Amino acid sequence: MDTKLLELLVCPVTKGPLNFDRERQELLSRSARLAYPVRNGIPILLENEARTLSDEEIAKLAADRPPL
Repeated sequence: MDTKLLELLVCPVTKGPLNFDRERQELLSRSARLAYPVRNGIPILLENEARTLSDEEIAKLAADRPPL
């Protein structure tokens, strides 16, 4: 994922920042507790396409990034 593009993208639900998970090819929104898929390099920022993040995933994001 292009880092400049990632800087411009925000969560469509909360308008908060997104983190890119390279391994799972997802954009993670800590504030919305959602993971948006990236398919063929294209972020799918639709709430109905996102999966809910687990408590463990939220805790890992909190450890990697300061509080919002």
